[in-house]
Amino acid sequence: MSQGKKIQRQLGANQAGAARSMEKLSSGLRINRAGDDAAGLAISEKMRGQIRGLKQASRNAQDGISMIQTAEGSLNETHSILQRMRELAVQSANDTNTAADRAELQKEVDQLSQELSRIGANTEFNTQKLLNGSFKGIFHIGANESQSLTLAIDDMRGFALGVAGDAKLKLTADPTGTTDFVDGTYEVKESATAGEFDLVDKDGNVIATSNDGAGKVFASTGGATETLTFTEAVTTGTVVIAEGTASATASVTNAGLQAGTYTYDATAGGLVDGNGQVVAKSTDGITFSSLDGATTLITFSAALATGDEFSVGGIDVSSQGAADAAMTAINNAIETVSAERSKLGATQNRLDHTIANLGTSAENLQAAESRIRDVDMAEEMMAFTKFQILQQASTAMLAQANMAPQSVLQLLG
Repeated sequence: MSQGKKIQRQLGANQAGAARSMEKLSSGLRINRAGDDAAGLAISEKMRGQIRGLKQASRNAQDGISMIQTAEGSLNETHSILQRMRELAVQSANDTNTAADRAELQKEVDQLSQELSRIGANTEFNTQKLLNGSFKGIFHIGANESQSLTLAIDDMRGFALGVAGDAKLKLTADPTGTTDFVDGTYEVKESATAGEFDLVDKDGNVIATSNDGAGKVFASTGGATETLTFTEAVTTGTVVIAEGTASATASVTNAGLQAGTYTYDATAGGLVDGNGQVVAKSTDGITFSSLDGATTLITFSAALATGDEFSVGGIDVSSQGAADAAMTAINNAIETVSAERSKLGATQNRLDHTIANLGTSAENLQAAESRIRDVDMAEEMMAFTKFQILQQASTAMLAQANMAPQSVLQLLG
């Protein structure tokens, strides 16, 4: 009986060994539980964490490239717009153009500047604004803490690029004095005397002069005392007088507004853009600041009334001198956009190399983890076969051991 118990114990051990081998072969893992290899399990799990982190970091880098390509694609259009604006400035700088011709050129420049603002305001990736100067992001491109790179995209809208013009505000004034100005269209020109502006009729006659240094009050040059008083400076453009009312467009220095059309809404507490969004706040209708109050965007001489509307166009090309100066300003804008696109392209190339490096690291680490955690199928098949043979042999020997007592009983019979 003692011999049978030994054989039975060996049979049990072989069955257990075969079961373990079968589990490893069916799962493909050498370590299925901590008891299989406690140290190996700990090392393997740490490696698995690194591998999965590296793979996610690679996806992060790919998302970063997609974001950069979105921004760079929009800047490609920005470049095209700036090149067209420069072409228009060169055209306007030629004195074969009349004032009416330059006015038409100015209209296209204004529209192009508004499109620059729209592109800068609307370019997004995953609802994040990219070109309005607010994006400062961190791309996490490693499996561990602080393995990242930072990317900030500068403001690529018209004002930041220096191609947004001054605000144009429509004004009206009632002539005052003993007689009225004659109805007609008059041109405002800078006087030969510094700080003065003349109101000139179609025949080139100066009918009124503003010597207040601001271009707000125009006094007639004839014998009668007549004045036109505007709330803002009228130093360029035209004044139209009809039925006792003078209308003009004032140019107000723009200190931060993008090209577009704005309406003052006292109820909303500031300026509303064409999309109905409040973009600047004011308590007096005169000084308008950014929504955070940090920057003054525009200041008027007199308070606006609710419903008053004004526009901000593009860089001034309405005269030979202005168009000449605009060329340099637009050149600078083109160089600014070029520098930003170059930065984005360099970051994209860096991320391409990052992805390749992450892939190599993950591949090698996965191979090392596999040697610890995964089963060697050939070796384990040999072990399983061995256990099967031993199990069969143990079963046969157990049968022989059980037959031995029966032989003794036959002798006794």
